[in-house]
Amino acid sequence: MIDQLQKLDRWLLVAANSTATPALDRLMIFFSDRLVWFPAYFVMVLALAYYFRRRALLLVPLLGLSVGLADSISSRFFKPFFARLRPCHDPFISESLNLANGCGGQFGFISSHAANAFALVVFLTLVLPRRYWPLKVAVLLWALLVSYSRIYLAAHYPSDVLAGATLGSLLAWGCYTLYRQGARRWWPHEPSIDNPVA
Repeated sequence: MIDQLQKLDRWLLVAANSTATPALDRLMIFFSDRLVWFPAYFVMVLALAYYFRRRALLLVPLLGLSVGLADSISSRFFKPFFARLRPCHDPFISESLNLANGCGGQFGFISSHAANAFALVVFLTLVLPRRYWPLKVAVLLWALLVSYSRIYLAAHYPSDVLAGATLGSLLAWGCYTLYRQGARRWWPHEPSIDNPVA
């Protein structure tokens, strides 16, 4: 069973990586580069501070905590514990891969990019009101592209990305739960946390 799953993982990885073109290489490297997104993160924090007012004092740190935990747990616990080689280090397939962005560290389970992206996206999806559904869809597409870029660039197997997305989503849900409890305790008479600006 495990052998079959590993074969499927490799097949999906090779299928994604084999679609490589110079234009796609540049696009996927862009989505995979964390530094590119720092200005967007800064604007997002300012927007959250404006929209949620005092509650941003609780919300923004918990959002940061969900992403920080996702990054730390995936990098410092899962990768050294499972010690699963990245595809680009896998002797069975490495020589046949297109490594447009190099190879990176030795171990790949689980994907920190996917964990971080989904921690951010799931937290925002839970905390923002329903009327912001276009923004929710946009950030979900961003997270999916970031995650797919890691497979396309042969930095992670699909299962690495799926596990990372699951971890990030669970941590986001936990931090969001803390936010709801804290907001109800400290600001019980303000507008509903699902509609922060009345």
